[in-house]
Amino acid sequence: MAVPKRRTSKTRKNLRRTHKKLHIPNMVECENCGEYTKSHHVCKSCGHYNGKEVVEK
Repeated sequence: MAVPKRRTSKTRKNLRRTHKKLHIPNMVECENCGEYTKSHHVCKSCGHYNGKEVVEK
């Protein structure tokens, strides 16, 4: 059975886990209504994308 020879330090443990975190998606203000939406997605409130109406309400 494999047993570690030395205890893993807090620094080494934290360096190994640096990629395990939550990230906030890129939010962009809609040109038409001013609501914040994800970039490269249709606005949920007004249905506009890239200055054009894509979805009718």
